[in-house]
Amino acid sequence: MAHIHDKIDWTVSVFIVHKDKVLLRMHEKYHTFLGVGGHIELDENPLTAAKRECMEEVGLAVHIPGEDDPQLYLDDRFQLRMLPRPAHMNIHHISDTHQHLDIIYYATTESTDVIPENPDDVWEWLTKEELEKRTDILADIKFYALGALEELGD
Repeated sequence: MAHIHDKIDWTVSVFIVHKDKVLLRMHEKYHTFLGVGGHIELDENPLTAAKRECMEEVGLAVHIPGEDDPQLYLDDRFQLRMLPRPAHMNIHHISDTHQHLDIIYYATTESTDVIPENPDDVWEWLTKEELEKRTDILADIKFYALGALEELGD
């Protein structure tokens, strides 16, 4: 999706875990490994965007911790809905004039069968040990990926 605002957009990133591995992808534009993710569209909330991006980019249905929690603080007047707490949030520059405010979730999936949106995409399932040895993965991405494995891995 194109940028919604000239200066800043909301985005989601998802670090998907299956058993003892986390999924990373080589981003075609930025030429670096990232989690699954993208822009939150105008008609979406962060949870909906995260689940959509996982299905679109890798063909995986995911479960995000907290998404099934009872809705204890509902208020019908304002249609209040509690969302799962993200693992992290960050803000980062995309260009000199544009930033992304990123909501980062950890998620699990029942399968390692990636069905990429683009058949030329590069995807890797990595264990903690494999991830720690890699020198081609940015420190922040390693931090999030290791956090997802710590929290959700077997």
